[in-house]
Amino acid sequence: MCALLALCVLLLAPPARADGPLDLARTGRITDTVGALRERRAEVATALERLRREARVQLFVTYVRDFSGRAGHDWADATADRNGLGPRDLVLAIATHDRRYAVSAADDSGFRPAQLDRVATAAIEPALASHAWADAAIGAAAGYQAVLQGRPVRTPALTPGADDPGGEALVPGGRGVWLPALLVMGSCALGGYLLARRGRRARDRRAAAPAPALAGFTRLAQPLTPLTALDAEAAQILVETDDAIRTSEEELDLAIDQFGRRAALPFAEAVAYARGEAARAFRLRQRLDDAPHQDAETRRYTLDEILSRCTSANRRLDAESDAFDRLRALKENAPQLLARAEEATEALAPRIDHAEAALADLARGCTASALAPVAQHPAEARDRLAFATAGLAQARRSLAERDPAAAAPAIRAAEAALAQARTLTTAVLRHTHGVLRAAKRLRALLPETEADLARARALLADRSGLRAGDLGGERASELCARIARTERALAQTGRDLAGGRYDPLAALQRVEDAAAGLDELLNEEGTEARERRAWALGARALLAARGDVAAARDFVCTHRGAIGSRARTRLAEAERHLTRAEEAADATDDAAAARLLPEARRAEALARQARELAERDVRGFADQNAHAGPYAPQSPHPAGAIGGALLGGIILGGLLPATFGGGGTRGRLAE
Repeated sequence: MCALLALCVLLLAPPARADGPLDLARTGRITDTVGALRERRAEVATALERLRREARVQLFVTYVRDFSGRAGHDWADATADRNGLGPRDLVLAIATHDRRYAVSAADDSGFRPAQLDRVATAAIEPALASHAWADAAIGAAAGYQAVLQGRPVRTPALTPGADDPGGEALVPGGRGVWLPALLVMGSCALGGYLLARRGRRARDRRAAAPAPALAGFTRLAQPLTPLTALDAEAAQILVETDDAIRTSEEELDLAIDQFGRRAALPFAEAVAYARGEAARAFRLRQRLDDAPHQDAETRRYTLDEILSRCTSANRRLDAESDAFDRLRALKENAPQLLARAEEATEALAPRIDHAEAALADLARGCTASALAPVAQHPAEARDRLAFATAGLAQARRSLAERDPAAAAPAIRAAEAALAQARTLTTAVLRHTHGVLRAAKRLRALLPETEADLARARALLADRSGLRAGDLGGERASELCARIARTERALAQTGRDLAGGRYDPLAALQRVEDAAAGLDELLNEEGTEARERRAWALGARALLAARGDVAAARDFVCTHRGAIGSRARTRLAEAERHLTRAEEAADATDDAAAARLLPEARRAEALARQARELAERDVRGFADQNAHAGPYAPQSPHPAGAIGGALLGGIILGGLLPATFGGGGTRGRLAE
């Protein structure tokens, strides 16, 4: 009986509630936790949509009871950060119990502080003073659009709402309190009678009866997700996020070609934000791979952070997908887009022929290993081109039947296929040019290295020169080792050249490494000379790293339907180290040369790991689908073309084209 009376007290006591920074609503831009808007929610949604459509600014409005003891601006900023909002996103946070508010805007939002203050003074504050909760949001949306257009901000027409939304039931004396209270008290009395009547039987069964579950605590009692499952979830979301970003980048390029950079700026900002979040997530994944034996708590925290970063990236892209659709207007612009795609198809076919011919020319003087990285690219480019051609033919038939809705997905898929065909073709031409450059550089380097080798032998024969050095006999021993290494490199290269077919890239790397070691010991000049050699070594390493990173990036991009998170993680890290190497190359400080070489070599090594892992994934994908039509060896068109489109991530599992957006919207062309 006492327990029931205590429960009555708990039910009647006003709840002590504090609202921390929260997750915004998954649909729309309104998060109302206190019921402030009620029947006016649609009016607010219309005002927010008008602002987004006409000014390309998203205003997210939250209604909470209070800011949990935090400063309003801190609460609003924390909510914006938690939800991964971008520079063109604003948060208007309203605490209804205290009639406080705050606006969160990024420094690069495009709004000056004076403009934000003008909207707050003219539109938001008068509405809150009158409890006109809906009008505060409506006035803010209209005000932000006005200041961007240079118009005065006007106070909206005010329709007061409840004084304290969500708190009416707490007012003493109201029927909303006492009627439920009487019912509860009656229930308490009845419950006491029943308890007294059944007390003896309950005591007899108590030991055998299961303990009742407390409502609301079941979820808290659930165990944490096992680390293996959390790791798999993180790997999956990394792949899906990377796919979404790459697809968005490809279609963004088309939008820029179509409408210019200015019109596509909000979407470029969204892609840049998503790319930054994904890069941080991949960095965390690399740390886990580098230290696989970390404690469980650290791994769980890191995996949760990966999931959070990827979720923010996807949410940012999803938020722009509707506006991006309106910009491109695939259905409305289908005839023009079809004509552009058909023109690109005609221009691409001879370029593929040229790349294939360049490979055939090199094959006469190079080993298969020299051409292996791009040997299959021309055939794959033709598959993508065949898929694009079939899609454009379908789009033309749909337009002839006056069905632009059916033409739009076919055009989008064809655009993606053409982009990958161009990437594959460019990769072939870049690789063949790199092989030719390596062969030319090798021919120039061989006589230089042979001259250095002769100098080293002469210096070794004249021990007086070595004894004069600071290292004495130690220097002589090191010189002997480097002479032997250079002799082996030159002998191997000579055999390769005499054989008629060789790998110029591998031969050049072998001779350059040996020559660099010999040159370092032969030239004991001062600091300035050593720095020049360091810059020269770093520049050559940077050039090699750029080529390897580009090759790995092209392969992952054009085979992403089969590639897992490990290869993508190594590629992301290779790109990060390449960026650091390029920053060192552009720097002028004394330590830049020391940073350049290790960063470039690290980028090169990671890029090669990424390529190896990606190729392994593709082989596994092919083996798993060896008996499936589109993936079977020597599949004819169109089966091979469809298989290539799936392999390239051009179409999703349901044969729907992927488009700009995050994981929640990239398959929306089926709608």
